Amino acid sequence: MKTTRRQLLCRTLGLSASAVFTANNASAKPADVAAAIKEIAAGSPVGEGRITLKTPGTAENSNSIPVSVTVESPMTKDSYVESVAIFAEGNQKPEVITFNFTPASGEAYASTRIRLTETQNVVAVAKMNDGSFFSASSPVEVGTGSCVSDYK
Repeated sequence: MKTTRRQLLCRTLGLSASAVFTANNASAKPADVAAAIKEIAAGSPVGEGRITLKTPGTAENSNSIPVSVTVESPMTKDSYVESVAIFAEGNQKPEVITFNFTPASGEAYASTRIRLTETQNVVAVAKMNDGSFFSASSPVEVGTGSCVSDYK
């Protein structure tokens, strides 16, 4: 039986796609998030407090999970939040988003929606202008994703 160019091309693309999807299914580990935080903090200690991270706790749709973060700060030129980074311990890439602030921001508050691949912790790290860091985490239990079907 002779293989056509079209059949050969389809088989090659299929093998390539399966290799890509298999290689990209690896999840980050809590140690990956810890390493990313250590890199951001550049050896400075990361304290608790001053930062409030809100997540729903349980999410039915893993594609659109609301997350908000607030950092207690006077937001003056002498004392303000420079940035807040959000991490997800079980996603392929642990870094989700970074919000940047200035004293002109008025308050250190941000909200967004994120996608999580599985039940995991979401971690927020705030960098202050004086070089200090603060962290908070919140577990999110993920239900069935919107692209998964129970139909048979």
